[in-house]
Amino acid sequence: MKGKFIIYQILLRVFANTNDRCVSGGSLQLNGSGKFSDITDELLASLRTLSVTHIWYTGVIEHATASAFPEIGLEGDNRLVVKGEAGSPYAIKDYYDVNPYLADNPAERMQEFLSMVERTHNAGLKVILDFVPNHLSRVYRSDVNPEADFGREDDCSKAFLPDNNFYYLPGESFNASNITDDAGLGGSYTEYPAKVTGNDCFTASPGKDDWYETVKLNYGVDYMHGGEKHFTPRPKTWKMMLDVLLYWIDKGADGFRCDMAEMVPVEFWKYAIGEVKKVRKDAIFIAETYDPHLYKMYLDDGGFDYLYDKVGLYDTLKAISRGERDAGEITNCWQNVDKFQERMLNFLENHDEQRIASDFNLSDPFKAIPELAVSLLLNRAPFMLYFGQEVGERGMECEGYSGIDGRTSIFDYCSAPSVTDYFKYLSGVCGFDKLDARRRELYTVYSRLMNIALSEDAIKYGYTFDLEYANVNNGANPEFNPHCHYVFARRSMKVSGIGSESLILVATDFSQSSGRMKIFLPKYLFECWNIKERRVILKSLLDGESHDAVLNYDSCIEIRLDRYGIAVVKANID
Repeated sequence: MKGKFIIYQILLRVFANTNDRCVSGGSLQLNGSGKFSDITDELLASLRTLSVTHIWYTGVIEHATASAFPEIGLEGDNRLVVKGEAGSPYAIKDYYDVNPYLADNPAERMQEFLSMVERTHNAGLKVILDFVPNHLSRVYRSDVNPEADFGREDDCSKAFLPDNNFYYLPGESFNASNITDDAGLGGSYTEYPAKVTGNDCFTASPGKDDWYETVKLNYGVDYMHGGEKHFTPRPKTWKMMLDVLLYWIDKGADGFRCDMAEMVPVEFWKYAIGEVKKVRKDAIFIAETYDPHLYKMYLDDGGFDYLYDKVGLYDTLKAISRGERDAGEITNCWQNVDKFQERMLNFLENHDEQRIASDFNLSDPFKAIPELAVSLLLNRAPFMLYFGQEVGERGMECEGYSGIDGRTSIFDYCSAPSVTDYFKYLSGVCGFDKLDARRRELYTVYSRLMNIALSEDAIKYGYTFDLEYANVNNGANPEFNPHCHYVFARRSMKVSGIGSESLILVATDFSQSSGRMKIFLPKYLFECWNIKERRVILKSLLDGESHDAVLNYDSCIEIRLDRYGIAVVKANID
């Protein structure tokens, strides 16, 4: 996909739950859950207004849960291997079904899901779903496609066989004592022989910090003997997981966020992504990745379209906002991914990370506005927004299993305090004025910046020039402080004589203490982008104010920063 786009991540169970009196650890019946039907035409139109182009519907595919649905003959799963009342969206119980708790009528859950997908597409938005390939629930059993149940034909007397779906610990039974002692859970769970736990935990006694509710899938890598690869003929798991991908493409998915992609061999991704794109050429694959040394392999060999930029830009921006690193280190971030810049997915929040406004991060969501400007506007990379981020959700509730950790729980039936009224606004139930003043203010900033990102060709499609190097230790700009200041330029160009040429300057002050900033424009910028010295009108894309300025070689211009420490100004340079 060419150009920037914006993903909105929705954990539907929480996002659409407007119960503001949820009880910690409460049941589905007590606390409630968002539903497929809550994603209305009005809500989707509101997200379009926010400049969202894709929705990642997190936690849709059926996972293990303590909840029972007797009306359709579904019992609750064993609590010893379910985290929380609701359960983890990443402990898949049936790759071919959706969660019954998301449906108004559980018996019609798939049709309700398909109707939501249709509404999303009719609103001009794309649908992204989770694909969880590395592990599945310990209690996996497909009601929809029982013939494709994992492990049903395994020889579980062998620790490893290429065509086994799982890895086994022959002669050992699963031991839950490390879990029950900590969680105080009663009952029993039998698994013999024990299967290897999802986070590569090769013991029958996983601990509370392990992914004990999951088992690892076998893609033909013999971890017991140095990681030998047995890929010819293709292992059975490869074909079964390709079938899962094609199933959801047929159901209307436009792409997948692929969980813990680095824990699955790149050879599988090359095979599976290639086969899916024969059916759906424009399907997008986003990998959850954390090892920069593997980026090139998973993009060029594996075939991924985009990778998480977590350990690079995300970690750096967070540390700068906390005063732990210099703003000038942003340059290293894009240089380290270089030609892959626009294939990295930028974000400030997701379900794994602590909320910006939490006590574990910045406490104040407005302190992250410089982060937002850089992450969103620096390059052509797509940007992801986590639901409630734009109204300052803090994630500081004790929802149950997850405790108070600065994250919105993915394990519990709960609501997000900042989102309950906001959801009503998005759905057209109440007006914008019903949100409290700070939420309205934050939403306005997010909305304005995201609209700039998708409406300005220089940002959506254009080029980037890092101005940091030219301003650091420059006698012509002695007030520039690389500890908290970061500046860059974006440039659009006519295509076949169509469109306009514009220059956008983005200035950020992570200390949010500077009212104005001088930016030194090196001669090389003019030469690189074929810009002539000239007088221009600089227009602020944040508040519309304009003033005259002169663009000269090796000279400074001065711009005003807003109270959040950012400026985004544009000059036409036709």
